[in-house]
Amino acid sequence: MRITGRLNSYTLALLAVILIGMFTLAPSIQIWYEQQRQIADYRALVVQAQENLEGMQQERLRWDDEVYIRAQARDRLYFVMPGEVSFLVMDAEGIDLSDTSGTVGAMLAERRKSSGFSLEVLASKKNWVEALLESTLRAGLEEPNQEPTSDSE
Repeated sequence: MRITGRLNSYTLALLAVILIGMFTLAPSIQIWYEQQRQIADYRALVVQAQENLEGMQQERLRWDDEVYIRAQARDRLYFVMPGEVSFLVMDAEGIDLSDTSGTVGAMLAERRKSSGFSLEVLASKKNWVEALLESTLRAGLEEPNQEPTSDSE
């Protein structure tokens, strides 16, 4: 019986040493694991940055080509070569087909001139600050259960 008692005490001591070792090493292992994960993330960022750099270098090389520059000027800035005619359709549903001027810009400019809007700045007849203050006070002071008065009665 003494042998089993000794095995139990040896077993308990061994388990205690293993548990103490686990609690001692666990934070270090966790830090190591997190650092390895961060290293992997940074390596992925480096690979992505290298791919972006290669793409930018290729884009830079494209700008050395005159044909590419002309294509970009046509697409982005609507440039045309001498002798070419450029057509740009703006608001296709609002175009008046009876317009004889030949350009959409002329039609839009004429429409702007005859739109009926005044070029003068008109002063408001009601002060917006007073209207805001009145609305705020009415919202805070009036009872919600009051029935609205209608002018149609």
